[in-house]
Amino acid sequence: MEPTTEKIVNLPNLVSFLRILMAPVLFYFALSQQPYWFIGILLFAEFTDVLDGFLARSLNQITKMGSHLDSWGDFIIYTTIAICAWILWPDILLREIVYFVIIILSLTLPVLIGFIKFHQFTSYHTWSVKLAVAITVLGYILLFTGLLDWPFRAAALFCLYAALEEIAITFLIHHEHVDIRSVRQALKYRRQNR
Repeated sequence: MEPTTEKIVNLPNLVSFLRILMAPVLFYFALSQQPYWFIGILLFAEFTDVLDGFLARSLNQITKMGSHLDSWGDFIIYTTIAICAWILWPDILLREIVYFVIIILSLTLPVLIGFIKFHQFTSYHTWSVKLAVAITVLGYILLFTGLLDWPFRAAALFCLYAALEEIAITFLIHHEHVDIRSVRQALKYRRQNR
């Protein structure tokens, strides 16, 4: 679905902005060593990530600004989660450092490469990223609550695949697009713009 006429203030954008405002709250609970509150706010932030997209589609308020705001919110929250994990669970992170680094690089490299090519942040919202985020959040919660560690390790592999797909999309398209769901869609844009 193509973005509609730009309207900066709408319900989906407000929900995305609310997610950005959760970053200082996450830092507060991490710095005050309150892991259960931290995980609760993390779940709320993830809920807003699902909610903003649902509202944008159902209210027909999909905008380029909204897509970018959603991506900025994701980047801020996932960066915050990574920093706060070091604060709350340094021993676990040191044990899982390889997988942690894979996830961090998978989040940052596609953004950096897109910024270098297009001089702005990309907002592809691929299906693979959506799946990787869901698995990562689940793995994160299971790891840091001490229940299971293998889902976090599996999440690193999903994140790596999603990152490679986003990097491929950046190399395939000639100018920045929002909401490219897969490499297949990027190839379609490439053929149309020849």
